[in-house]
Amino acid sequence: MFSRKHIALFSFLLVFLWACENDIKVINTLASKANAPVETAKNIETIYSDSGHVSVIVKAPQLDRYEGDNPYSEMPKGVDVKFYDVMMQVKSKLTANYAISYTRTKIMEAKNHVVVVNEKQEQLNTEHLVWDQNKGRIYSDKYVTVNTGKEILYGNGLDADERFDHWKILKPKGSFTIKED
Repeated sequence: MFSRKHIALFSFLLVFLWACENDIKVINTLASKANAPVETAKNIETIYSDSGHVSVIVKAPQLDRYEGDNPYSEMPKGVDVKFYDVMMQVKSKLTANYAISYTRTKIMEAKNHVVVVNEKQEQLNTEHLVWDQNKGRIYSDKYVTVNTGKEILYGNGLDADERFDHWKILKPKGSFTIKED
């Protein structure tokens, strides 16, 4: 028959194998913690300056910061960005319902009902816009509309300076008025 040694070994193996069983709830809990932000802040305001002058102020109701190989900050409840001149006059505003900002590349993607308004009251609307802070550019490869106050222009893609002073629609669509010299 079985000795005490065999029974003890069998019991140990049975407990060991039972303990190694994958519990999907435990796995999901561990996985969700691995994808959780390392920091969450409410009603944030980030001020960017250049040579001692405020150039940009970013506000968001919530900011979630993530670490890893490509650290980023997510603003899941929207973002409000104001671009200033050296006299602290607002030159343009950018708003969106969602934004994600990549720490290393200094690229921010704004998504879902993105609106940019410049000091001439020209308004850009799109669903996706990229702000490259290093180059001082905003651009999109998605459908855009620009309301100049005199006309509404449509197209796919846009390239502009970050203050939306100088812009061009990359693939314009629709009817256009051509002025002859």
